[in-house]
Amino acid sequence: MNRDKRIQIFELLKNENPNPQTELRYTSPFELLISVILSAQATDVGVNKATAKLYPVANTPRAILDLGIAGLKEYIRTIGLYNTKAENIIKTCAILVDEYGGQVPSTREELEALPGVGRKTANVVLNTAFGKPTIAVDTHIYRIANRSGIAKGRTVREVEDRLLRLVPDQYKQDAHHWLILHGRYTCIARKPRCGSCIIHDLCEYRAKTET
Repeated sequence: MNRDKRIQIFELLKNENPNPQTELRYTSPFELLISVILSAQATDVGVNKATAKLYPVANTPRAILDLGIAGLKEYIRTIGLYNTKAENIIKTCAILVDEYGGQVPSTREELEALPGVGRKTANVVLNTAFGKPTIAVDTHIYRIANRSGIAKGRTVREVEDRLLRLVPDQYKQDAHHWLILHGRYTCIARKPRCGSCIIHDLCEYRAKTET
């Protein structure tokens, strides 16, 4: 895929959704961090349901530490892998309180050092909370990048690196949100909705569907 075609694709995505946002509900970098940790192998809808009850009670590192691990589990037990996630969140909150004055750090190295925070989570927080032009590659973005030809790669990291290199600079800040939403609602895994896709004519997928 050439640069002109990529520009056309992202321009169409931008025109359709000029101000894309994460579907996770949050009001601070800390809430976003916790929501993204919880979202691993879970849906945003499920996470939002849990945090709608959690955050009014505890939405700071100290407040969650005060809940304790058993108290935290009561709020997140509907989310997959909640036992492990609760342990990681408590450990992360302790680090934030002890080392960062209760604030979320804004560098990749510091974020990835937190329990339960991998590269994808760090990328989401860097992009969405701190406005940095990172691109977090999840299963949706990995699928779209390969299927459409925007940035093919055999691994998640390879796709991320190619997206960062190939996506025109003016679209990098919002590229993650455009691609994930497109993958969630249009370019779905089992049967992409090519017939209603705004980038249909630019996409290089060879097995396009009619619907």
